[in-house]
Formats: sequence, C-alpha cells, structure tokens
Amino acid sequence: MADAAPRLTALAEELLGAPLPVRIRTWDGTEAGPPGAPTLVVRHRRALRRLLWQPGELGLVRAWVAGELAIDGDVYETLDLLAGLLWERSPAAGKGRALAAVTALRDPALRAAAQDLIALAGPGLPPVPPREEVRRRSGVLHSLRRDKAAISHHYDVGNDFYERVLGPSMVYSCAYWEEGSTLEEAQRAKLDLVCRKLGLGPEDRLLDVGCGWGSMVLHAAREYGVRATGITLSAEQAAYARKRVADEGLTDRVEIRVQDYRRVDDGPYDAISSIGMAEHVGSTRYLEYARTLHSLLRPGGRLLNHQIGRPPVVNEEFYRVDPFIDRYVFPDGELAPVGRTVSLMEEAGLEVRDVEALREHYALTLRRWVENLEAHWAEAVRLTSPGRARVWKLYMAASAVSFERNRIGVNQVLAVRTPGSGASGLPLRTRDWRA
Repeated sequence: MADAAPRLTALAEELLGAPLPVRIRTWDGTEAGPPGAPTLVVRHRRALRRLLWQPGELGLVRAWVAGELAIDGDVYETLDLLAGLLWERSPAAGKGRALAAVTALRDPALRAAAQDLIALAGPGLPPVPPREEVRRRSGVLHSLRRDKAAISHHYDVGNDFYERVLGPSMVYSCAYWEEGSTLEEAQRAKLDLVCRKLGLGPEDRLLDVGCGWGSMVLHAAREYGVRATGITLSAEQAAYARKRVADEGLTDRVEIRVQDYRRVDDGPYDAISSIGMAEHVGSTRYLEYARTLHSLLRPGGRLLNHQIGRPPVVNEEFYRVDPFIDRYVFPDGELAPVGRTVSLMEEAGLEVRDVEALREHYALTLRRWVENLEAHWAEAVRLTSPGRARVWKLYMAASAVSFERNRIGVNQVLAVRTPGSGASGLPLRTRDWRA
C-alpha cells in the first residue's frame, strides 16, 4: 500500500462533510492535505481500528495516548484548526456520524468511505485501551470512596512529575498574569489576590479545601499570619505539603489533613479558599458542598471559590462530560456554568459579592505548563510513562485552546456568610480589597 494518506484524507472529508484543515502522513510514508499546514502523523493502522471501534474523540485520544498518532508542527495551531471541525460543530452539521452505522446508510459515498476505512485499518479485534485510561469505576457517583479514587488517579502520579510540570510554586490552578510576569510571579500574585479578597489578617483561621501541595496555606501563614488548615484527598499531596510546612518552620500555624470536605467538623473558620477543587464536586453534590462551606464559616466569614466553568447548553439535562477528560484526566469531574454556581451558592445562604473572570489567565498558565513538560519530557516519561506524559500534554494544550476560544472559562466568586445584621464587612469599593 502506497496511497494510505490520500485515501484517508478523502474519506475523512467525506465523512466530516468539510475540507480537512491539516495534512495527514501515514505509516506508508505518503502525505496529503493542505501544503504547509500542521501534519497529523498516523504511525500505525491500529489508530484507524481504534476509530472504527470507538468513533470520535475517544478513538483519536486512545491512538494519541498509545503513540499511534502524533502531531508534526505546532500543537496549538493543530488543535485550533481541528476545534471547529471536531468539537464545536452543531450535531446536525455535515455528515459526521457513528462509523459503525455508516455501512447501513443508503448514501453510496458514505458507505464507500466506511468500507475504505475498514480496508485501511486492516483486520483485527478492538485494540486494548491504553493502560492510563480509567476503567471499571464502582460505587455511587461522588460518594466518599469513589471521589477519593478519582482524586488518586489524577494527583497520585508522583510529586516529582508535578514538580517538572508546575515549577517551584507547585500551584495547580491558573496564575494571575501581568505583562512580563514569570510563572512563579504570576502564581504568587494569584495566591496574594485570594488572600486579599478574603481579607486575611493575623490569627484568622483559614480552611483551604483541596489544598494540593500546600502553596495557598503556606503563603497565607507566611505573609498574613493566619492559622491555616489544608485538606486534600491525595496522600501524596499531603505528604509533600507537610514537608514544605516543616521546612518553612510553620508547623505551629499550618495543619495538613487527608480529609474530605464533608468530614470537616472543627469550624467556624474566618475564611475558606477553594481553588480548583469544586470541579470535582459534581452537579448532584454542589448544593451540599456550598451548604457545608457555609456551615463552616463564622457569621461574616468569607469564601473564595475559584472554579472552571463552561457555557450553558440548551438542555442542561443532556450535558455530558468530555470523554477524554473523564477517561484520562479528571474521572467524574464536571463543569457548570458560572450562573448555576452563583445560584447554588446563594441557595446555600451565601451572599455573592464579586465575580471575576480569569479566562485568558488560564490559557497563559497552561502554555507555561506545557513548556515545562516539554523541557523535561524525558524525565516526565521516566517518572510516569510515555502514555501518561502524552495525556498531560494533550490535556493541557487542548485546555489552553479551549480557554482561548471561550469554550470554557474560570471564575473567582467571593461570597460572605452575611450575618443577620446585614453587615457584610466588605469595603464599599470591593475591587480595592484590603491590602
């Protein structure tokens, strides 16, 4: 076979009903597609078998994770070109449909395209999914046990790996950028922004929900003199954070626990920060989450909720989590529109006082993380696996493009457990914050 690329390009355009904006290079050395465009490299025909057995994004991702599919060129440009074709199309647009059903269609062109794909893929059983994929989840969705397992899948892949990706700050949420900032400076600015919004002062009690590797509690204790408690479900994160606390001599002011937010019972706290954690809560549990945090705050206490959001869909009942993110990155994670988040926080009794969108900031942060990963690629592969490193590169690069294209956003919501007197304790000019 010496014509796989032109055949594959032709049938992809037939099935998608649109010109392919990238070139294709196949295992036989042939190429086809727009000259000068980024190139999708199909290294093995097994990638096509994955698409036959699992059409759409999941099949493509499995081929990428297995190393059967690669990108020759700028990964962001490639994903940007494919976004409008694969992820942002109306369900009724073009001729895209499940390939398994194509042979039954009356359209001769589609039927011929499907048959050609089968011929290109060659015989064989469904390929086994890469080992990095989550399978056989058990237990009630967002139960204590299942949430702990989901968190472990994402975060317990090795602190050394995350050091290479995140850099010295070890902050795994979007930074707060200004022109000329380094990643470390931007992450410090984000932590300080949260502290100022929360109005932290000496001896305040701070609870950091989903504390990660301890960066927020360390910053708040060191710079603002608070007494901080950080909770996480990741044993590896907790061990790392405790060492950082000890190394900085802050064990008398900072406590790190492996604990679910639903099991915290030592309130009230003066302030609560939840930075990049609420995406794991789930829509069925979100009101419970908001009520729990409300109950842990003293009257007048503040909550800063930093959370990725998505645009609303016509019928929220039919919203589905992205299959790549669910299978490989954040099992059981869910995104919600910021309006729904605000409404549920208010239903829980919190007074929402400020919402700040940081969408572009996350795109910049993700691009820096990808740079870090690429700079330490050999180490990242050694510390995890080639498949895991490819998962993280795709997820971070694709997420950067999604933020840039306004497919997702991220918002900081400041809320107060306003006492019966109605005195919120916030300054009249909220955006000035307290220095």
